[in-house]
Amino acid sequence: MKRDFAFNFMATGIGSVPFLDVENTCHRILRIFPDIPFWPQFVKQGHLEDMSIQATQGLPLLEVNHEKNSIYVTSAEDQESELISFYEHFMAEDTDYFAVGHEYAAGLYKLLELIDKSPKSYGPFVKGQIVGPITLAGSLKDPTGKSALYNSEIMDTIVKGLAIKALWLVKKMSISDKRPVIFIDEPYLSGFGSAFTPIQREEVVRSIREIIDYLRSRSNAFIGIHCCGNTDWAMIIETGIDIVSFDSFDYMDYFLLYRTEIVKFLEERGTVAWGVVPTTSFSGKETVSDLRAQLEKGLDRFYEWGINRGTVAERSIITPACGLGAVTPHKAERILGLLSSLSAIMSGTRSA
Repeated sequence: MKRDFAFNFMATGIGSVPFLDVENTCHRILRIFPDIPFWPQFVKQGHLEDMSIQATQGLPLLEVNHEKNSIYVTSAEDQESELISFYEHFMAEDTDYFAVGHEYAAGLYKLLELIDKSPKSYGPFVKGQIVGPITLAGSLKDPTGKSALYNSEIMDTIVKGLAIKALWLVKKMSISDKRPVIFIDEPYLSGFGSAFTPIQREEVVRSIREIIDYLRSRSNAFIGIHCCGNTDWAMIIETGIDIVSFDSFDYMDYFLLYRTEIVKFLEERGTVAWGVVPTTSFSGKETVSDLRAQLEKGLDRFYEWGINRGTVAERSIITPACGLGAVTPHKAERILGLLSSLSAIMSGTRSA
């Protein structure tokens, strides 16, 4: 059963930011997104905050090449003992073994520290993120040169490793009785079905569903999938997630092709995270009025489909189209400001 809550156009972020000052950034996030503050990934601080590298601690057969800022699959002779150790920790639900270290996620620790100092100053949620299994495996090759997506041994450890790491994150974010919201980030699924994403649909659903089912049976977290490009949204919904997060600035029309699946998703208490403020395509000329008009194109379609306005508001979150790590700090500030203003207008806390 889907988790129920009236989000009412609350705003949050996707993850990455271009800033360097950890404490000031976290203070700003708490100030402008008090309802669903997100812990920022400081990708300009160093390669350890890259979303894939950030998830490697505790996962077997993976090594980080710190000189090339990349991950590779090991071909060490002690693979068997490494796998045995991994499965022992996984079966024991030793979440601390899969913890994300401070040097890999400074924003996570600082944001939670600030919330814990004054928990009543903020809303009921904390939002985090973790790389998805398809995206992580899709970036790796095994020692034979084959994609890790087609190596069942590696794929199984990636799925299970990310599942228990996500559980560690969810427990960590449950500070001061806050309810975790966690997005599984799957940019690799952009353009799914093309020659560039040859993995089978059933494998995508199975891998992501395993993580979702693992989390759902052990926590009360809201679980979403974020994909910043066009994809098979019916496939995404089929995984059983609570929140679909998409780029509604550049890909609204593609998303709206899935009428039947979207209506059913909302009827079953699913939530849409509208990525209505552009990121890589941000020009700096966008206004709150422009973004509201773009958002209302999608909302109006929902109303035409027979979904009442109250339900649509309850099941809507507003976000940037994608992470902000690739834009300049100045643009990122503008995007966050527009996002906050649009959320205030749409939720009725500020007049248009």
